[in-house]
Amino acid sequence: MKSRSDRHILIVVENLPVPLDRRVWLEATTLREAGYEVSVISPMGRGWVEPYEVIDGVHVYRHSEPPEAHSGAVAYAREYCHAMWHWFRLARVVWKRRRVDVIQGCNPPDLIFLLALWYRMWGVAYMFDHHDVCPELFEAKFNKRGLLYKIMLIWERMTFACASVSMATNGSFKRIAIERGRMAPEDVFVVRSAPRIDTFTIGPGDPAYRKGADIVLGYVGVIGQQEGMDLLVRAADHLIHKLGHTSVHFVIIGFGPQLEEVRQDVADHGLENHFTFTGPLYGEDLLAALNVIDIGVSPDPRNPMNDISTMNKVMEYMTLEKPMVQFDLTEGRVSANGASLYAQANDPIDYAAKIAELIEDPDKRAEMGRIGRKRVMEDLSWTHTTPELLAAYDRIFEKKGG
Repeated sequence: MKSRSDRHILIVVENLPVPLDRRVWLEATTLREAGYEVSVISPMGRGWVEPYEVIDGVHVYRHSEPPEAHSGAVAYAREYCHAMWHWFRLARVVWKRRRVDVIQGCNPPDLIFLLALWYRMWGVAYMFDHHDVCPELFEAKFNKRGLLYKIMLIWERMTFACASVSMATNGSFKRIAIERGRMAPEDVFVVRSAPRIDTFTIGPGDPAYRKGADIVLGYVGVIGQQEGMDLLVRAADHLIHKLGHTSVHFVIIGFGPQLEEVRQDVADHGLENHFTFTGPLYGEDLLAALNVIDIGVSPDPRNPMNDISTMNKVMEYMTLEKPMVQFDLTEGRVSANGASLYAQANDPIDYAAKIAELIEDPDKRAEMGRIGRKRVMEDLSWTHTTPELLAAYDRIFEKKGG
């Protein structure tokens, strides 16, 4: 049997650059710390533009950023073909440096199995890291099914068929791997996304973000079509103009294709003085902003994708002992439990009412924050996730035979 230092893992991700993709970077660095040789292929973007560099012992290979598809089969074909060409090109570069034992594909899209199939001829196994349920993602993004939805179901099925082992972000994703993907339960591992508690730490935050407000609400994440930012703006409008909570400020951290539309929506509701858009923040800058907030907001609407997805921001609010408000989602409740209030699905008026409830009850805010922090410390942090990640790799090498 080979030792871990004799094994080389290639992680492939398409939709975010590394190390910006926090889940992928935690996986890569954890595997490296465990002794594996780790390489990553990712797109460039958001300041990460070096075509090759070694960070914390991980070899990172980047290709030009593909145009993000917002609608239509042609746009998606252009994005995915661009990415696939670079996967195959860079995989050859990686292989020349050192032979690969396992390819880990991080979706979306559910097409990385094509690269894994090619390298299967040389004995390379495929680990599927199931980030998003792509058929449901398509449905949430375009509010329809149709031919492309059926194609994504086929891609998903082929992905699971090619994977020796898969990693699910939560129990709902594990059920999909077993039921829709027809994987054996012993080959599916729940590897939750969660911050490292030794680096994602509680602190005073930067008071400049308060803008003189009594209550600061914070959002961190992608600003896109399916994140519910329109619902958050409508909730803020009701909270301020109807419920009379005028001494509030919203700090919006992140980037995405709908950023300018959200800015305009805020302006149209006369809320410019109540919102700060920071753009993407990382490391200490991110902690400086998140630590100053009083309430976290997670406005992802209920739809077939969000209902079964674990939101990174929920875990981050809990780690920093922040109470939060979200819509009533199945996996949102599994993660947060008593650390959150839950508004009626996709109802911005009720969302505003839940925010008001927390504003008016500081003791409840403090207790919910403690509940969330306790859940992370005792069960949900990356420290608790690491054994599952390593067990998944032990399993794939066991099946591979060394």
